[in-house]
Amino acid sequence: MNRRELIQGMGVVSLVGGIPFSTNSLQVKNSQGTAANASLRSPSPLKPPAHGSIPVAFVISEGAVVIDFSGPWEVFQDVYIPGREESAFRLYTVSESTDVVRASDGLKTTPDYTFKSAPLPKVIVIPAQNGVTEEMLEWIRHSSKTADLTMSVCTGAIVLARTGLLAGKTATTHHGAYKTMAVEFPDIRVKRGARFLEEGNLATAGGVSSGIDLALRVVERYFGRDTAVKTADQMEYQGQGWLNPDANEVYPKAPISTEEHPLCPVCDMDADKRVAKSVYQGKTYYFCMPEHKALFDKTPEKYLKTE
Repeated sequence: MNRRELIQGMGVVSLVGGIPFSTNSLQVKNSQGTAANASLRSPSPLKPPAHGSIPVAFVISEGAVVIDFSGPWEVFQDVYIPGREESAFRLYTVSESTDVVRASDGLKTTPDYTFKSAPLPKVIVIPAQNGVTEEMLEWIRHSSKTADLTMSVCTGAIVLARTGLLAGKTATTHHGAYKTMAVEFPDIRVKRGARFLEEGNLATAGGVSSGIDLALRVVERYFGRDTAVKTADQMEYQGQGWLNPDANEVYPKAPISTEEHPLCPVCDMDADKRVAKSVYQGKTYYFCMPEHKALFDKTPEKYLKTE
Protein backbone atom coordinates (compact mmCIF):
# COMPACT_ATOMS: atom_id res chain seq x y z
CA MET A 1 0.00 0.00 0.00
CA ASN A 2 1.52 3.34 -1.00
CA ARG A 3 0.60 6.66 0.58
CA ARG A 4 -2.24 7.35 -1.86
CA GLU A 5 -3.68 3.88 -1.45
CA LEU A 6 -3.56 4.45 2.30
CA ILE A 7 -5.67 7.59 2.03
CA GLN A 8 -7.96 5.97 -0.52
CA GLY A 9 -8.48 2.88 1.61
CA MET A 10 -9.61 4.95 4.55
CA GLY A 11 -12.44 6.63 2.73
CA VAL A 12 8.01 15.41 5.84
CA VAL A 13 8.84 16.70 8.93
CA SER A 14 12.60 16.80 9.58
CA LEU A 15 13.98 15.30 12.78
CA VAL A 16 16.63 17.48 14.36
CA GLY A 17 19.24 16.99 17.01
CA GLY A 18 20.03 14.20 19.41
CA ILE A 19 18.22 13.41 22.64
CA PRO A 20 20.30 14.37 25.66
CA PHE A 21 20.14 12.43 28.89
CA SER A 22 19.53 15.55 30.97
CA THR A 23 15.80 15.58 31.47
CA ASN A 24 15.88 19.01 33.10
CA SER A 25 16.96 20.88 29.99
CA LEU A 26 15.34 19.00 27.12
CA GLN A 27 14.39 21.27 24.27
CA VAL A 28 13.04 20.69 20.82
CA LYS A 29 13.41 22.87 17.77
CA ASN A 30 10.69 23.88 15.40
CA SER A 31 11.08 23.99 11.64
CA GLN A 32 12.56 27.48 11.82
CA GLY A 33 15.29 26.29 14.19
CA THR A 34 14.10 28.18 17.25
CA ALA A 35 13.94 26.38 20.55
CA ALA A 36 10.60 25.37 22.00
CA ASN A 37 10.02 24.47 25.63
CA ALA A 38 9.44 20.72 25.66
CA SER A 39 8.05 20.72 29.19
CA LEU A 40 5.17 23.11 28.52
CA ARG A 41 2.78 20.17 28.27
CA SER A 42 3.55 17.65 30.93
CA PRO A 43 1.62 14.48 30.17
CA SER A 44 -0.93 13.17 32.62
CA PRO A 45 0.57 10.03 34.20
CA LEU A 46 -0.70 6.52 33.67
CA LYS A 47 -0.31 4.02 36.48
CA PRO A 48 1.57 0.81 35.64
CA PRO A 49 0.70 -2.36 37.56
CA ALA A 50 2.78 -3.21 40.61
CA HIS A 51 3.50 -6.60 39.05
CA GLY A 52 3.21 -8.06 35.60
CA SER A 53 3.31 -6.46 32.18
CA ILE A 54 1.01 -3.91 30.58
CA PRO A 55 -0.98 -5.68 27.82
CA VAL A 56 -0.90 -3.85 24.49
CA ALA A 57 -3.18 -4.94 21.63
CA PHE A 58 -2.34 -4.04 18.03
CA VAL A 59 -5.50 -4.14 15.90
CA ILE A 60 -4.59 -5.25 12.38
CA SER A 61 -6.30 -6.23 9.15
CA GLU A 62 -5.51 -6.31 5.44
CA GLY A 63 -3.33 -3.43 4.34
CA ALA A 64 -2.21 -2.46 7.85
CA VAL A 65 0.65 -0.01 7.36
CA VAL A 66 3.79 -1.67 8.69
CA ILE A 67 5.50 1.26 10.38
CA ASP A 68 2.21 2.32 11.98
CA PHE A 69 2.22 -0.79 14.15
CA SER A 70 5.87 -1.91 14.02
CA GLY A 71 7.15 1.51 15.12
CA PRO A 72 5.16 1.58 18.38
CA TRP A 73 5.83 -2.17 18.80
CA GLU A 74 9.59 -1.48 18.76
CA VAL A 75 9.18 1.31 21.29
CA PHE A 76 7.20 -0.78 23.75
CA GLN A 77 9.45 -3.85 23.41
CA ASP A 78 12.57 -1.78 24.12
CA VAL A 79 11.39 -0.39 27.45
CA TYR A 80 13.57 -1.61 30.30
CA ILE A 81 12.72 -1.04 33.95
CA PRO A 82 15.62 -1.89 36.31
CA GLY A 83 14.65 -4.44 38.96
CA ARG A 84 11.50 -5.51 37.11
CA GLU A 85 11.48 -9.21 36.25
CA GLU A 86 8.74 -9.01 33.64
CA SER A 87 8.81 -7.00 30.44
CA ALA A 88 7.21 -3.60 30.89
CA PHE A 89 4.71 -4.32 28.10
CA ARG A 90 3.17 -7.53 26.77
CA LEU A 91 2.49 -7.12 23.06
CA TYR A 92 0.06 -9.01 20.85
CA THR A 93 -1.87 -8.62 17.62
CA VAL A 94 -5.61 -9.08 17.27
CA SER A 95 -7.76 -9.39 14.17
CA GLU A 96 -11.03 -10.84 12.95
CA SER A 97 -9.37 -14.24 12.53
CA THR A 98 -5.94 -15.77 12.99
CA ASP A 99 -5.53 -16.19 9.23
CA VAL A 100 -2.44 -14.56 7.76
CA VAL A 101 -2.85 -10.82 7.24
CA ARG A 102 -1.11 -9.13 4.32
CA ALA A 103 0.07 -5.80 5.63
CA SER A 104 1.30 -2.92 3.46
CA ASP A 105 3.27 -3.92 0.37
CA GLY A 106 2.59 -7.60 1.07
CA LEU A 107 4.25 -8.18 4.44
CA LYS A 108 2.61 -11.27 5.95
CA THR A 109 1.85 -11.57 9.66
CA THR A 110 -0.28 -13.98 11.67
CA PRO A 111 -2.49 -12.40 14.35
CA ASP A 112 -2.10 -13.78 17.88
CA TYR A 113 -5.79 -13.55 18.75
CA THR A 114 -9.21 -13.00 17.29
CA PHE A 115 -11.57 -10.36 18.62
CA LYS A 116 -13.40 -13.15 20.44
CA SER A 117 -10.31 -14.65 22.11
CA ALA A 118 -8.08 -11.64 22.79
CA PRO A 119 -7.31 -10.72 26.39
CA LEU A 120 -8.42 -7.25 27.46
CA PRO A 121 -5.67 -4.72 26.79
CA LYS A 122 -4.60 -1.68 28.75
CA VAL A 123 -3.28 0.00 25.58
CA ILE A 124 -4.85 -0.35 22.13
CA VAL A 125 -2.88 0.61 18.99
CA ILE A 126 -4.85 1.20 15.77
CA PRO A 127 -2.74 1.61 12.60
CA ALA A 128 -3.96 2.68 9.16
CA GLN A 129 -5.55 -0.31 7.41
CA ASN A 130 -8.17 -1.39 4.91
CA GLY A 131 -10.05 -4.35 6.40
CA VAL A 132 -12.24 -2.51 8.87
CA THR A 133 -15.35 -4.42 9.94
CA GLU A 134 -18.14 -3.81 12.43
CA GLU A 135 -16.70 -6.58 14.60
CA MET A 136 -13.42 -4.66 14.81
CA LEU A 137 -15.20 -1.41 15.66
CA GLU A 138 -17.27 -3.07 18.37
CA TRP A 139 -14.19 -4.71 19.89
CA ILE A 140 -12.45 -1.34 20.04
CA ARG A 141 -15.51 0.28 21.65
CA HIS A 142 -15.81 -2.46 24.26
CA SER A 143 -12.09 -2.76 25.03
CA SER A 144 -11.60 1.00 25.29
CA LYS A 145 -13.93 1.08 28.28
CA THR A 146 -11.33 -0.61 30.49
CA ALA A 147 -8.15 0.44 28.64
CA ASP A 148 -5.83 3.11 29.98
CA LEU A 149 -5.35 4.42 26.46
CA THR A 150 -6.62 3.82 22.94
CA MET A 151 -4.26 5.32 20.37
CA SER A 152 -4.43 5.60 16.60
CA VAL A 153 -1.61 6.14 14.14
CA CYS A 154 -1.99 7.91 10.78
CA THR A 155 -5.40 7.20 9.20
CA GLY A 156 -6.01 4.73 12.00
CA ALA A 157 -7.71 7.86 13.35
CA ILE A 158 -10.46 7.30 10.80
CA VAL A 159 -10.93 3.77 12.12
CA LEU A 160 -11.17 5.18 15.64
CA ALA A 161 -13.57 7.86 14.42
CA ARG A 162 -15.87 5.17 13.01
CA THR A 163 -16.32 3.76 16.51
CA GLY A 164 -17.90 7.05 17.61
CA LEU A 165 -15.39 7.43 20.44
CA LEU A 166 -13.91 10.61 18.95
CA ALA A 167 -17.25 12.41 18.58
CA GLY A 168 -17.02 15.92 20.00
CA LYS A 169 -13.26 15.61 20.49
CA THR A 170 -10.14 16.96 18.81
CA ALA A 171 -8.03 14.58 16.75
CA THR A 172 -5.32 14.50 14.12
CA THR A 173 -4.29 12.17 11.32
CA HIS A 174 -1.99 11.99 8.29
CA HIS A 175 -1.69 15.41 6.66
CA GLY A 176 -3.13 13.99 3.43
CA ALA A 177 -6.31 12.94 5.22
CA TYR A 178 -7.22 16.12 7.13
CA LYS A 179 -9.98 17.04 4.67
CA THR A 180 -11.32 13.52 4.31
CA MET A 181 -11.64 13.12 8.06
CA ALA A 182 -13.17 16.55 8.54
CA VAL A 183 -15.75 16.00 5.78
CA GLU A 184 -16.65 12.47 6.86
CA PHE A 185 -16.79 13.29 10.59
CA PRO A 186 -17.96 16.90 11.05
CA ASP A 187 -18.44 16.28 14.80
CA ILE A 188 -14.67 15.85 15.23
CA ARG A 189 -12.32 18.85 15.39
CA VAL A 190 -9.46 17.87 13.07
CA LYS A 191 -6.26 19.65 14.02
CA ARG A 192 -3.58 20.33 11.45
CA GLY A 193 0.07 20.40 12.44
CA ALA A 194 -0.16 18.12 15.49
CA ARG A 195 2.39 15.35 15.92
CA PHE A 196 -0.10 13.78 18.31
CA LEU A 197 -3.10 14.76 20.41
CA GLU A 198 -4.27 13.39 23.75
CA GLU A 199 -7.79 13.67 25.06
CA GLY A 200 -8.79 11.61 28.07
CA ASN A 201 -8.08 7.95 27.40
CA LEU A 202 -7.80 8.57 23.64
CA ALA A 203 -4.81 9.72 21.62
CA THR A 204 -4.29 10.24 17.89
CA ALA A 205 -0.95 10.49 16.09
CA GLY A 206 -0.19 12.15 12.76
CA GLY A 207 1.12 10.20 9.80
CA VAL A 208 3.31 7.13 9.74
CA SER A 209 6.40 7.87 11.90
CA SER A 210 4.33 9.97 14.31
CA GLY A 211 3.26 6.72 15.97
CA ILE A 212 6.79 6.21 17.29
CA ASP A 213 6.59 9.55 19.05
CA LEU A 214 3.16 8.87 20.52
CA ALA A 215 4.40 5.49 21.79
CA LEU A 216 7.37 7.17 23.49
CA ARG A 217 4.91 9.61 25.02
CA VAL A 218 2.93 6.63 26.39
CA VAL A 219 6.13 5.21 27.89
CA GLU A 220 6.75 8.58 29.52
CA ARG A 221 3.23 8.64 30.95
CA TYR A 222 3.68 5.21 32.52
CA PHE A 223 7.31 5.26 33.62
CA GLY A 224 8.58 8.85 33.43
CA ARG A 225 10.75 10.87 31.08
CA ASP A 226 14.03 9.20 32.05
CA THR A 227 12.71 5.83 30.92
CA ALA A 228 11.34 7.27 27.67
CA VAL A 229 14.65 9.00 26.91
CA LYS A 230 16.60 5.80 27.57
CA THR A 231 14.20 3.85 25.38
CA ALA A 232 14.71 6.30 22.51
CA ASP A 233 18.48 6.07 23.04
CA GLN A 234 18.33 2.26 22.95
CA MET A 235 16.54 2.54 19.60
CA GLU A 236 19.06 5.15 18.39
CA TYR A 237 16.00 7.23 17.64
CA GLN A 238 16.95 10.88 17.23
CA GLY A 239 13.49 12.35 16.67
CA GLN A 240 12.18 14.70 19.32
CA GLY A 241 8.57 14.89 18.25
CA TRP A 242 7.48 12.92 21.33
CA LEU A 243 8.54 15.90 23.44
CA ASN A 244 6.40 18.35 21.50
CA PRO A 245 2.81 17.51 20.48
CA ASP A 246 2.89 20.38 17.96
CA ALA A 247 6.03 19.15 16.18
CA ASN A 248 4.19 18.63 12.86
CA GLU A 249 4.03 22.38 12.40
CA VAL A 250 5.04 22.15 8.76
CA TYR A 251 1.47 21.01 8.02
CA PRO A 252 -0.76 23.62 9.73
CA LYS A 253 -2.01 25.25 6.54
CA ALA A 254 -3.36 23.64 3.42
CA PRO A 255 -0.97 23.98 0.45
CA ILE A 256 -2.11 26.14 -2.44
CA SER A 257 -3.01 24.55 -5.76
CA THR A 258 -1.91 26.37 -8.92
CA GLU A 259 -2.41 25.79 -12.63
CA GLU A 260 1.28 24.92 -12.97
CA HIS A 261 1.26 22.65 -9.91
CA PRO A 262 -2.29 21.40 -9.32
CA LEU A 263 -3.12 19.61 -6.08
CA CYS A 264 -5.89 17.12 -5.46
CA PRO A 265 -8.71 18.98 -3.65
CA VAL A 266 -9.43 15.89 -1.54
CA CYS A 267 -5.98 15.08 -0.11
CA ASP A 268 -3.81 18.06 -1.19
CA MET A 269 -1.31 15.69 -2.81
CA ASP A 270 0.07 16.23 -6.30
CA ALA A 271 -2.64 15.89 -8.92
CA ASP A 272 -2.12 14.32 -12.33
CA LYS A 273 -3.99 16.03 -15.14
CA ARG A 274 -4.03 12.73 -17.04
CA VAL A 275 -5.88 10.87 -14.26
CA ALA A 276 -9.18 12.68 -13.78
CA LYS A 277 -10.73 16.11 -13.68
CA SER A 278 -13.98 17.78 -12.68
CA VAL A 279 -15.44 21.18 -13.49
CA TYR A 280 -17.28 22.87 -10.64
CA GLN A 281 -18.70 26.40 -10.83
CA GLY A 282 -16.60 27.12 -13.90
CA LYS A 283 -13.29 25.97 -12.39
CA THR A 284 -11.39 22.80 -13.32
CA TYR A 285 -10.04 20.53 -10.57
CA TYR A 286 -7.57 17.70 -11.05
CA PHE A 287 -7.07 14.62 -8.90
CA CYS A 288 -4.42 12.14 -7.82
CA MET A 289 -6.74 9.16 -8.40
CA PRO A 290 -10.21 8.49 -9.83
CA GLU A 291 -11.54 7.53 -6.38
CA HIS A 292 -10.88 11.05 -5.12
CA LYS A 293 -12.72 12.53 -8.09
CA ALA A 294 -15.71 10.40 -7.07
CA LEU A 295 -15.53 11.66 -3.49
CA PHE A 296 -15.22 15.27 -4.63
CA ASP A 297 -18.10 15.02 -7.10
CA LYS A 298 -20.47 13.91 -4.33
CA THR A 299 -19.94 17.01 -2.16
CA PRO A 300 -17.53 19.44 -3.86
CA GLU A 301 -18.61 22.35 -1.68
CA LYS A 302 -17.54 20.50 1.48
CA TYR A 303 -14.04 19.80 0.23
CA LEU A 304 -13.58 23.32 -1.06
CA LYS A 305 -14.60 24.99 2.18
CA THR A 306 -12.67 22.59 4.43
CA GLU A 307 -9.15 23.67 5.32
